[in-house]
Amino acid sequence: MIMHQPSNFAVGTAGGTFLSTVALLNSGDIAKTIILAAAGATVSFFVSYLLKYLTKKRGK
Repeated sequence: MIMHQPSNFAVGTAGGTFLSTVALLNSGDIAKTIILAAAGATVSFFVSYLLKYLTKKRGK
């Protein structure tokens, strides 16, 4: 089995992209993103649960 090592160019590009993105974010943006992601996941869960309940009830 041949294992490929990532090239220095690819690692450098990925690292540079990551660091430039981190530099643009501040703590307020991160907190807002976490809160919105949690709210979206919660709403999605409950809507899926409700639709599953309604389709089971309708099928009987």
